[in-house]
Amino acid sequence: MFEDFTLEMIKLPEATLRVRHGGSGPPLLLLHGHPRTHTTWYKVAPLLARHFTVVCPDLRGFGKSSKPVDPHGHEASSKRAKARDCVDLMQHLGFGAFHLAGHDRGCYTAFRAAMDHPTRVMKLAVLDGVPILSALERCDARFAVRWWHWFFYAQPDKPERAILADPDAWYGGTPEALGPGNYEDYRAAIHDPETVTGMLNDYRAGLYIDPLHDLDDLEAGVRLRCPVHVLWSKRDDLEELYGDLLAIWQPWAELPVTGAAIDCGHHMAEEAPEELAEELAAFFMEEGG
Repeated sequence: MFEDFTLEMIKLPEATLRVRHGGSGPPLLLLHGHPRTHTTWYKVAPLLARHFTVVCPDLRGFGKSSKPVDPHGHEASSKRAKARDCVDLMQHLGFGAFHLAGHDRGCYTAFRAAMDHPTRVMKLAVLDGVPILSALERCDARFAVRWWHWFFYAQPDKPERAILADPDAWYGGTPEALGPGNYEDYRAAIHDPETVTGMLNDYRAGLYIDPLHDLDDLEAGVRLRCPVHVLWSKRDDLEELYGDLLAIWQPWAELPVTGAAIDCGHHMAEEAPEELAEELAAFFMEEGG
């Protein structure tokens, strides 16, 4: 995987991240979701590296990156804290400003990075997600049935016990679907107790502190200042739950929000890498956007 990419552990002010980077051109940071690691991008990153310097980290708490010891309120696992990691990482690599794409849980960190650091994020691509506050404000019985894990994962202790009893049965996945190397990396993550807790703390922060950051910005009139492009999976349930996704994102952005559906399931980087890479490249390379 990741031919001609560099793999290293990079120590930052608040965390140590496992990072792959390669290619040349404008900087592009890719953030994975749960329960994946950066290797979920193994098909997409080389395609994008033809046009960009592509950076793929394990988020703080995920994969082989460092795990915070969370204070009360899970601030160290908040998207605001992880957004600081993004800025620090790209600064370490020599990039003061960069393009940013995030999938699933990674899209929340990407969103927060663009909100908190508007001079650093040039363009933002959001994959399979709406802002956490928007999701919670629209929470109904359908959401609770489909996304029950949001609330279970936020509980203390019990989700770790359930997952670690049989991680393979809990999360599923096969080498054929994920690719052998990606599957091996993912499986190492879900079998590591510290990583499982680190991933779950992302959900705990998502219910207890991240919505407060979103609400503060909404009430203060803070909006995304960069171009925003939203991509979603046709065979996932975002459209079914929320309807017009662009309409949900638009109040958070100063510029018109663009977007498109991709014909695949939730893990679009693994299921539709060529189409995803084409969509991202077209958006990030577009002049004047």
